[in-house]
Amino acid sequence: MASSVQPPETRVFKGISASPGIAMGKAFVLEDMDLAVGRWQVPPEAVKAEVSRFRLAVADTRKEMIGTQQKILKLLGKTHARLIEAYLLILEDPLISKDVVKNITTNRVNAEYALSEAVAGAVKTLEAATDEYFRERRHDVLDVGRKILLHLLGHQPQDLEDLNEPSVIVARNLTPSDTVHMKAQFAEGFATDIGGRTSHTAILANSLEIPAVVGLHEITRHVRPGDMVILDGTTGTVILNPPPDVVDNYRRERDIRGAERRDLERLRDQTAQTVDGRRIALAANIDSPGEIKNLLANGAEGVGLYRTEFVYLNRGGLPTEEEHYRHYAKVVQSVLPHPVIIRTLDIGGDKLVDLGFPEMNKREPNPFLGLRGIRLALRHPDLFRTQIRAILRASAHGKARMMFPMVSGLEEFRAARKLVLACMDELRKENLPFDEKIEVGLMIEVPSAALVVDYLAQEADFMSIGTNDLIQYTLAVDRVNDEVSHLYEPLHPAILRLIHQTVQAGHAAGKWVGLCGEMAGDAELTPFLLGLELDELSVSPGMVPKIKKVIRESKFADCRALVVDALKDPSRDNVQSLLRRFRNR
Repeated sequence: MASSVQPPETRVFKGISASPGIAMGKAFVLEDMDLAVGRWQVPPEAVKAEVSRFRLAVADTRKEMIGTQQKILKLLGKTHARLIEAYLLILEDPLISKDVVKNITTNRVNAEYALSEAVAGAVKTLEAATDEYFRERRHDVLDVGRKILLHLLGHQPQDLEDLNEPSVIVARNLTPSDTVHMKAQFAEGFATDIGGRTSHTAILANSLEIPAVVGLHEITRHVRPGDMVILDGTTGTVILNPPPDVVDNYRRERDIRGAERRDLERLRDQTAQTVDGRRIALAANIDSPGEIKNLLANGAEGVGLYRTEFVYLNRGGLPTEEEHYRHYAKVVQSVLPHPVIIRTLDIGGDKLVDLGFPEMNKREPNPFLGLRGIRLALRHPDLFRTQIRAILRASAHGKARMMFPMVSGLEEFRAARKLVLACMDELRKENLPFDEKIEVGLMIEVPSAALVVDYLAQEADFMSIGTNDLIQYTLAVDRVNDEVSHLYEPLHPAILRLIHQTVQAGHAAGKWVGLCGEMAGDAELTPFLLGLELDELSVSPGMVPKIKKVIRESKFADCRALVVDALKDPSRDNVQSLLRRFRNR
């Protein structure tokens, strides 16, 4: 008699790609600790003991986090170990250190309930943030709350050390300590209900090269322990209970990607030069010194965009000049003989960082058009001067360049350049060395700057085009808004004309021009960028080999002809067709 048992249903989930690669294996489902706890009245004589119980749970949580920090330090170095500082700062925040204790003593409620109330309030505040990075921090607060709750209840958390076969971790969320454990265990990859590309777990997964997909919403409701799972961290896809033919296809795909990766690795020490001899600098974008190892391993020719915002995040006060200097000098020395372009602070508007300035604690009606970038820096010259001095001092250790973000016109660039000259005079008087010929440039990411680029090119030493903002400001499209994101089009004729205009103005003034937005990391668009005669492209470290391969297989003359045709056409659909025909040919 035929078996009546039906094979499990195949389901496909789409989430956010957090770390590339293919993972295959049985599901290991991590249980989640719910912060919803009961409330009960504490007798007056037991209030003191209840406060002590809470403080002991906080102390145990701190000890656990410091242990995780040491593991990360050993595996990945100081920069990634700093991620745990965000969790330690939450423990010291008044919402934990004062509000919970006050609730226990004033209302005589149990510690678990007081903790859940405080965490819920903090999460609600962070959920209102418009910036993805700060919305993601609500998950950090929840993670810390759960850890304290586990200690309060005396529960032992489920441990990844229980893994004894290759598995895909499925969880509501993962903490950095969970992610670090994976490296030494059988974890092939992980999938989570929540999280984004800027979550601490995603950052660690990338550094540890663990395939990961986050933001899957309710995947934990559908996966059972032992279910077969395929996870594609490159496309953000998770397949539950795949049929045999799909499993075979992904195994072949994994082998093909492995062969491609080995093939690309052979290009590491090759130059980014077209078949007919056109040379272009291929650099990488980084957020912290911890990414230098990956940058060098992929063969990047220096740093085309060093985002310095991380220095200001997850801390109790403003960084000192010495802190800035140590970070920048390390990067500059590490990539010699190649250059490093250090972008000055681009915080403000939608990024709710408390720098101690009153205007940054109020919500702006339209933050992307508000106080950010060079506007904020010029509003607070002491803050700006500290960073400028540190960049100048770091330039003594290698080839540093300085770049200003969100410049909208000549007046802003002149004001910033004037401050640089004043800092140079200060350093000379203090006998502190710096590169007297340091290049000072700006980003072209505001349409007004692109339209007066001929004037800017006369005074700047170089220009780098930030296409992410330039596209959304030019086309009036919020690229993270699902309703209009389909209108975010890098090949829109207006964008190609602005890039072309910027490059031509720069070259006419004898200056070099680079491009550091996401457009630079799209291999399909590389022929356009070559034809536009850019001097430098800066991409994420992992994309360097792929872009280099496209450059080395291209003819500059063909790319130039493609751009000439594209600049004549007013239709973005026609431009896309031109590119398709070019690729097919």
